[in-house]
Amino acid sequence: MTDVCVYGATAAGVAAAVGAREAGADVVLVEPGEHVGGMVSAGLSWTDVGDVRVLGGFARRFYAAVAEHYGAALWQLKGPEPHVAEAIFRMLLDGIDVERDVVDAAVYVDATYEGDLMAGMSVPFAVGREPRDLYAERWAGRQPAYRPGRHNFPVSISPFRDDGSLLPHVREPELDERGWPAERLGEGDGGLQAFGFRVCLTDRDPIPFEQPDGYDPAQFELLERYLAAVPGGETLGLVRDLLPNGKCDVNSIGPFSLNVLDGSNRDWLHGDRSAVFAHHLQYTQSLLHFLSPAGWGLCGDEFVDTGGWPHRLYVRDARRMVGAYVLRESDLLEARPKFDAVALGSYNIDIREVERTWRMLPEYVATPAVFNEGYLSIAVPPYPIPYRSLTPRREDADNLLVPVCLSASHVAFGSLRMEPTLMLLGHAAGIAAAQAARRGVAVQDVDVGELQDDLRDQGQVLSL
Repeated sequence: MTDVCVYGATAAGVAAAVGAREAGADVVLVEPGEHVGGMVSAGLSWTDVGDVRVLGGFARRFYAAVAEHYGAALWQLKGPEPHVAEAIFRMLLDGIDVERDVVDAAVYVDATYEGDLMAGMSVPFAVGREPRDLYAERWAGRQPAYRPGRHNFPVSISPFRDDGSLLPHVREPELDERGWPAERLGEGDGGLQAFGFRVCLTDRDPIPFEQPDGYDPAQFELLERYLAAVPGGETLGLVRDLLPNGKCDVNSIGPFSLNVLDGSNRDWLHGDRSAVFAHHLQYTQSLLHFLSPAGWGLCGDEFVDTGGWPHRLYVRDARRMVGAYVLRESDLLEARPKFDAVALGSYNIDIREVERTWRMLPEYVATPAVFNEGYLSIAVPPYPIPYRSLTPRREDADNLLVPVCLSASHVAFGSLRMEPTLMLLGHAAGIAAAQAARRGVAVQDVDVGELQDDLRDQGQVLSL
């Protein structure tokens, strides 16, 4: 039996394991896969950091190691190459055992993106968007599909083929009594932010995009219509030298992007994950082959054991614990003080598109048009994150901490989900777990003052 078992070698999981070990605990880090670092080593190199003043502790240590590796100033780079990120995480884990299976421990830390250990311990959780009235959140629930912006179609495009069938990559909406799509604004629907692959591409000795098995150019008829209506419209957002050594971290840019918006990600938690992974990968490979951006291709030195494609799917949100304190929209926008703050968040409430659907445009003659629904970007000030949001309710579990799928509304999680913030929370969870194991107490009975002092000693920023 060990003191602390951290499940999931995400960046937060690495931070938790390092924090617990440095606090004197015996630690085992469990990772069923082959890699450590989560999305930070799986293509999410250009990480949204928000206000860098809040990034102390483990997060600053990681990004300082990145800067040192490249001989750059702190925060000068957009991010590390994926293989460099993983090497740094492994360096930080020196001396910590990484196992495949969960071991007996006094305290557990669930650092997975899905909250799998939490669910396995029967701790209550929420999935997807809640209704506006649950936490009195203005930005909760279903959003207007016709909201303009960079991630929506700037022109009216029919969602139908000439034979009346729906185009691929458009999700059939629920219809109202008129036969029009029902908007149901503000309602909760369990919808998840789009998943996708954060590919790493280069224009220096690139590996060309091959035609994947099952490739069908007809699946991109909507993309063809968009590019015909908006020549040069955004799709990939390729930027030369965005990352060191001539590489580019490709995010979901524009209305038709690497995001898969057909709702298939809803099967990730309770369906066949390998099938969802394969579906997203086939889409990504097909899209890049269809576009074949001139001079660009895969990197020969990235993801070498998976053919140049990322080894992890970007799961933007999944389960969220219903814990001792549910952090919500007002906690972020009003930045209310928290007596048990263990970290500060600062990035926008950033919720990516949930689905691509269609709506009726009622001007003059009702006309159907394609829209992406769900995207939000709401500015917030630096805000405190309470320790209570990492703990279950006492009656649900007293030996578990959850720094990734923490207790938060879907709206609040849109800001909390940024990797630097998750590193801060993982670090706090690791130190707290070590204290609980050392003292033989429930995680709810950790001495928060002592935890905060330990965090400050490690460089964590708890107030500005």
